[in-house]
Amino acid sequence: MATADQIKSLIRSYSEEDRERFYSIALQVAAHEAKQGHATLAHEIRALVDNHKKRAQQGLKVVPFPQELKGLVVSDMPDIPLQSLVAPQATLERFRRTIKEFYQRGKLHKYGLSNRRRILLAGPPGTGKTMSARVLAHELKLPLYTVQVDRLVTKFMGETSAKLRQIFDIMEQKQGIYFFDEFDAIGGDRSMDNDVGEMRRVLNALLQFIEQDQSDSIIVAATNNPKLLDQALFRRFDDVLYYSLPDEEERKHLIEIIMGTFLASKFAWNKVLSSSADLSQAEIGSACRDAIKDAVLHDKSKVTASELISTLDQRKQVYTQL
Repeated sequence: MATADQIKSLIRSYSEEDRERFYSIALQVAAHEAKQGHATLAHEIRALVDNHKKRAQQGLKVVPFPQELKGLVVSDMPDIPLQSLVAPQATLERFRRTIKEFYQRGKLHKYGLSNRRRILLAGPPGTGKTMSARVLAHELKLPLYTVQVDRLVTKFMGETSAKLRQIFDIMEQKQGIYFFDEFDAIGGDRSMDNDVGEMRRVLNALLQFIEQDQSDSIIVAATNNPKLLDQALFRRFDDVLYYSLPDEEERKHLIEIIMGTFLASKFAWNKVLSSSADLSQAEIGSACRDAIKDAVLHDKSKVTASELISTLDQRKQVYTQL
């Protein structure tokens, strides 16, 4: 049967409405039962998890985009709660404010005010910008529409602006979170020497579309380098959130979330936190999952600090080869 730690973690994650962790722990229980020779029970647990995920997504269907935008916009229904987002408290509070304003937007409208609808996320790769968009979609119970900005920009004059107009027109029809990653590809500074006339027209069109947008959708844009963005864009956003590499407390919280019941009871936190310094949230998450995979493949239920440090060091070695 499930261990005491797993049972407590299941109850805790359920009470905190942390679905992702609840599913993860339930699947850990299934794996434990399978190793004990209880294959039927393991299969039933996995089936229950799969069915619950499907029911959770049935409440809101993701409507496909028109054929002419196929490949430019990816539709998804994320299932990641705010508790899974590791970021400074100030950033989390601003996310909560955006969520609160969305659900009470009717109250704001009575006073001639509008809820935050345009959010700019800026920071190094792997620090949680994309995950933030997914979390926001889940918390607002809206579909996530990710605009593939690299595919949006074409060599044909006028085509990029035309496709942008289509996307903004659809925002009126299909409420959702519209996520523009690598936003600087279309929002670059017009004063830069290497700028070309066509991209200036694209930016001018983008500024106009954002200004005129009156939909109920949320626009989330992300950039790894905010210095590349045209200054006029910043005034179009209701909030700008800056991301950075996680501090020691955030790294510990992230590791605890991902490792779950795989975390050994006696864990050398000082050494692990030292080894995880200078790594992004995404890199630490990958190292944790690598350590869990190794444990599963070696029929182990716990991951020691030294084993996690090994996978963290593997992530760091990538940069030494550059």
